[in-house]
Amino acid sequence: TIPPLQVIRPEPCGVCGSRIRFGKAAIKCRQCQLLLHPKCQEQCPSPCAPRPRHHAWPCEGVLADFAPTTPPLVPVLVLQCVTEVERRGLTETGLYRVPGAEQLVREWKRRLLQAGGTLPTLGSVADIHVVCGVLKDFLRGLKEPLVTFSLHPAFLQAADIVDDAACNTALCHLVSKLPPVNRDTLAFLMLHLLRVSHSPDCKMDILNLSRVFGPTLVGHGSANPTPLAIMEDTPRQCKVVAQLLSLPPDFWRGFLGTEQENLVPM
Repeated sequence: TIPPLQVIRPEPCGVCGSRIRFGKAAIKCRQCQLLLHPKCQEQCPSPCAPRPRHHAWPCEGVLADFAPTTPPLVPVLVLQCVTEVERRGLTETGLYRVPGAEQLVREWKRRLLQAGGTLPTLGSVADIHVVCGVLKDFLRGLKEPLVTFSLHPAFLQAADIVDDAACNTALCHLVSKLPPVNRDTLAFLMLHLLRVSHSPDCKMDILNLSRVFGPTLVGHGSANPTPLAIMEDTPRQCKVVAQLLSLPPDFWRGFLGTEQENLVPM
């Protein structure tokens, strides 16, 4: 057991989400730094097993740094977050739009990255918006967006094509040119977001989802965009995601296979 410590700065409990007030006792995991009430210790997922450094994921990197070496080439963190969201989040209004508690999002992202490929369960995260926040923060924190820097201008141009059929053809061609890890992960996310958009309880249609995920999935054409590029890119990022979500689901399933559409067992 880890001896309790005294809280100096109020922070939320990593299990129940309630704030641990100044001067109150708390427990902090030495391995993953998760902070929780002493009474919540029993509800916490199994203690972190110490892992060699080379097994942990980096704090930041490109998508391939987090992906498995054999198909399906989708990072386990993405699979587990999506599975948890679909397990209990498809009745939540404003899924992906409503923010989760920032401190909890940071703590769980750090915990998952430190765990590497064997992730602690997300079932103990009381607020599903925190799980959504971890997924968004992970994708946003990549050194290169999913559409890659080199194909970024082509994706923006393709989404601007007025004729729907020509636009779809151009986007399908570009998706097939992505690195396999990026392509498979994008396909997995598109199928997930389509399921979110079809849930009447979520009230998150394609337009809403494209506003949330445009900056995250499409981003900018370089690591250090100019203020002008940021201003010009923002509406076009959303347009790309909206057009990608308009592609037939079977196009995306073709990259994953039907048996791999839901890649993590429930």
